[in-house]
Amino acid sequence: MPELKRQIGLRTAAALVVGEVIAVGIFLTPAGMAKQLGSPMWLLIVWLAMGAMALCGALCYGELAARYPEAGGGYVYLREGFGPAVAFMYGWMAFLVMDPGLTAALAVGLATYAGYIVNLTPWGTKLLAIATIVAIALVNIRGVRLGAWFVRALMFLKLGLLAFVILWGIVFQLGDWSNFTPFVARHPNSPPLLGALAGGLVGAFFSFAGWWDLGRLAGEVKDPARALPKALTLGVIVVTIVYILTSLVFVYLVPLDQVTTGETFAAQAGEVLFGRAGGLVFSSIVVVAVLGSLAAVVMSAPRVYFAMARDGLFIPAVAAIHPRFETPAFAIALQASLASVLVLVGTFNDIISYFVFVVIVFVALTVVALFRLRRRSAANAGYLTPGYPVTPIVFLALIVLLLVLLGGNNPKQAFLGVAVVSLGLPFYFLVFRTRGKATYDVD
Repeated sequence: MPELKRQIGLRTAAALVVGEVIAVGIFLTPAGMAKQLGSPMWLLIVWLAMGAMALCGALCYGELAARYPEAGGGYVYLREGFGPAVAFMYGWMAFLVMDPGLTAALAVGLATYAGYIVNLTPWGTKLLAIATIVAIALVNIRGVRLGAWFVRALMFLKLGLLAFVILWGIVFQLGDWSNFTPFVARHPNSPPLLGALAGGLVGAFFSFAGWWDLGRLAGEVKDPARALPKALTLGVIVVTIVYILTSLVFVYLVPLDQVTTGETFAAQAGEVLFGRAGGLVFSSIVVVAVLGSLAAVVMSAPRVYFAMARDGLFIPAVAAIHPRFETPAFAIALQASLASVLVLVGTFNDIISYFVFVVIVFVALTVVALFRLRRRSAANAGYLTPGYPVTPIVFLALIVLLLVLLGGNNPKQAFLGVAVVSLGLPFYFLVFRTRGKATYDVD
């Protein structure tokens, strides 16, 4: 059976992490965090804490990727750690809900901001979103090198624009450093600190979400045992620095007591930076940021279904590699088609919200799998998690805290998400169990 070729280098792998993680949230999340926390110091602490958490997780995923450098990412790690049934439920959720839903949400977000610039109608926004999905899918079908170049170019453009915004505001002294005082004390009208920290951590976590998807492309990364851990680590560090610097310049431009919503916060900052044209300039930057994230998702997501099909747990045609372009073309086209349908239906945001809890559960299970795999063999991994077992324990402790906060805030959403994903289990046993190409031994 033909295999995917290893054509992705370290720089592109790191660009995929940065490109997927940094999207529209960089402009909206700091506002909610700043308003709740009411103190520049606490805002900095939350970003550093979440950056440290993401780094711990990235180090764990680095070892998993080095152990199993093949397409599929979390699906493969769950398969090896817990068996094909758990891995199938992850893939079931990714294919039916999260991947097409996230793709649709990003595409519509991009089209909405573009529509603000060129005054699109609601149907024009939908058509632009679908056209963007199809265009990126065609780029990725055409070849891994072309898709990787596209993601890398967008990542550098995105970081360049953010650096321009930061330097423009500071060099021309468009803000006021007194906005950082008091640095430690919280503003009088701030909500209770414990609740504010909980909300801030949840918001920051979602701003970092997606770094774990790099493993899905492990089958196409050159020298994966070296490149994947480095790319994950470098990507998370860059994202953390960008979030801190962007939040810093936003607070410098807009006093905390004037923060209302994320959109208003970004508009205020844009007006201070660029006058009345601030909204248009910021909308253009958001379009670039979201396009980079969308390109990374469209590139990585289909590799999960490709890996499932190779194991006999999905439609066999999805396992095919295009004879000329050497890409999983059918898997890419299938994911793009589902996302386009969701754009037309328009209910993807509600759908995604019901499955966020389950996604985090699977991320936690993936790191738990590292303990099981280490128990079998710590040698010959090519890369071992620094600080093990403290590193995964710290990550899992913070994940459990996050799950408690999410589940307590909306138990109905969490329960329904888990219930729908659990429906994949009988489907696996009735349809795919006997078709799997191998039996996986799980201790």
